[in-house]
Amino acid sequence: MKTLIVILGPTGVGKTELCLQVAEYFSLPIINADSRQIFKGIPIGTATPTAEQQRRVRHYMTEMLPLDAYYNASMFEEDVMKLLQEHFLHHDVALMCGGSMMYIDAVCQGMGDLPTIPDDLREEMKRRLKEEGLQTLCEELQRLDPDYFAIVDKNNYRRVVHALEIIHFTGKTFTSLRTGTKKQRPFNILKIGLNRPRQELYDRINRRVDQMMAQGLLEEVIAHNDMRHLQSLNTVGYKELFNYLDGIWTLEEAVERIKGNTRRYARKQLTWFKRDPDIHWLDLSTITPQQAIQGIRNEKLGIRNEE
Repeated sequence: MKTLIVILGPTGVGKTELCLQVAEYFSLPIINADSRQIFKGIPIGTATPTAEQQRRVRHYMTEMLPLDAYYNASMFEEDVMKLLQEHFLHHDVALMCGGSMMYIDAVCQGMGDLPTIPDDLREEMKRRLKEEGLQTLCEELQRLDPDYFAIVDKNNYRRVVHALEIIHFTGKTFTSLRTGTKKQRPFNILKIGLNRPRQELYDRINRRVDQMMAQGLLEEVIAHNDMRHLQSLNTVGYKELFNYLDGIWTLEEAVERIKGNTRRYARKQLTWFKRDPDIHWLDLSTITPQQAIQGIRNEKLGIRNEE
């Protein structure tokens, strides 16, 4: 049976370098599962693998779309399943790495049989968004589906509106439909979760934001200032620096907001992932990359050390 290894975890935990070493160990390309790294032109703010890293290991689903392209988890599922079908013709193992929760779930268990929303309901929700505003719709989502509200990006109006459309059309929570019957995959799935003690993770996040600023994140944001309305730029790092450019915050305040919002996103990722009992967790503060690779190898082969 073929096996898909999925290495996941919160932002800043150290997925990129470990995935590179795992890919080199197993002689595999990396399938990227990051919803922002899929776009071209914003490598600093999205921490896209560098040119040198992409020379070390071939990456799929990275820097493949223009910023104004529409893309979602269902499309990702379809694209990756096609990629895996071809990959498994010649290889027994595939490797996917990332932290975008819905993208990973889409490949591992499918998006579920979500209904097609009638046009009249779509138009009604568009009207409500325009007249009532996103905050009101977020409050409604919190009342109707608190579990999904806890992990959804409250600034992503598409996801908030879509969840409400599903709720009003079906009378069920979006969470119950999204986490329903899993699709059967024609391969095994081994999920490896990476984590660190909370303060160590936060310190890494803070240092990485400082490093991004030193690499030219502000200049990258300025270059895309006239495209700020695009959903691809509705993400941590860009939103805060757009506020700096508008004079709302000082640069120091904006950088601190980026750090705080990135830490908040990391907590959201961990909340989502911790609900999955199939994830095998590794603490990167207590093991070396070589030990992590050996642990992944043992899990893949079904080997267990005796206690």
